[in-house]
Amino acid sequence: MTPAAIKALEGSDLGTTSWMVLTQPGIDAFAGLTDDPQWIHIDPERAADTPYGGTIAHGFHTLAMLSAMYYQVMPHVDDETHGVNYGFDKLRFLAPVPSGSRIRGQFTLAHADIDTVGQVTFHTDVTVQIDGHAKPALAARWINRSYYKAPL
Repeated sequence: MTPAAIKALEGSDLGTTSWMVLTQPGIDAFAGLTDDPQWIHIDPERAADTPYGGTIAHGFHTLAMLSAMYYQVMPHVDDETHGVNYGFDKLRFLAPVPSGSRIRGQFTLAHADIDTVGQVTFHTDVTVQIDGHAKPALAARWINRSYYKAPL
């Protein structure tokens, strides 16, 4: 897609991803990788006595799933050489994600910067929905940058 075509998508719904399941083994693995073994995430017996009724995924685990979701809905610049995660302007964890829940992302392109030849900066509003829950797990303004071979 040309940079101009991407710019024309500003304000557009880019799509909703397929559902992904956050399993207890995945939550346990995330806890191990991040050295965050808090019991609410990895001890189902103890977590059963909480208001959540069981373990919940780390907020950062839910956030990390955006990377996989990205590939399902985000447009790519013609002749893209690579892309980078540039950060977040705003990020809020709004609801816990119980172990075994299905989540999916909904992406809207808020703004695209094409002020530098060879790069497009995407400012994307994203929410992560939890199947069967009215409140999303998180809402964020995510910034990604794509680099492409600019015409000479």
